Amino acid sequence: MQKIVVAVTGASGSIYASQLLTKLLGLTNQVAEISVVLTDNAKEVWKVELGNESYTDFAVRYFTNTDFGAPFASGSGQYNTMVIVPCSMGTLGRIAGGISNDLITRAADVILKERRKLICVARETPYNLIHLKNMETVTLAGGIICPATPSFYSKPTTIEEVADTVVDRIIDLAGLKQQTFRWGKMYNL
Repeated sequence: MQKIVVAVTGASGSIYASQLLTKLLGLTNQVAEISVVLTDNAKEVWKVELGNESYTDFAVRYFTNTDFGAPFASGSGQYNTMVIVPCSMGTLGRIAGGISNDLITRAADVILKERRKLICVARETPYNLIHLKNMETVTLAGGIICPATPSFYSKPTTIEEVADTVVDRIIDLAGLKQQTFRWGKMYNL
């Protein structure tokens, strides 16, 4: 049973966070606890992109980005996985630089130092050299960079299905089992 932190930054891509939380809540036989922290910008972007404030509607534990008393701010909290979705380049840069000035960056630092799973769903295009170097640094430190780049093999027909092609990859990276499209099944490859 995993304990998972989902952090939502102000980058575009609120649908990824929404779809991920929905799917994680359906994996009750694998996920013991879900904690969520959103930046103030994440809340504003969510309202603009999704047209609602449903980020408060999930049956999870919520923490403010200044709550350093959150259990995942320490290795003793024993969280298995942290997903930053979407992950802004500013957040990624602070993680790469070892700057723990808020709960998200502190928790990412803890996950890395404890050699647990950090998944950063980078949401920017195009990347500049600073972004790429920060991705390299986080990767070398043990993190996983999972760009929010959808696939189309499964022939998605709605924006949610397009977003799910990224979300399903995140769930796989977290080591959770799920029923989803798998390459080769459709084409007998």
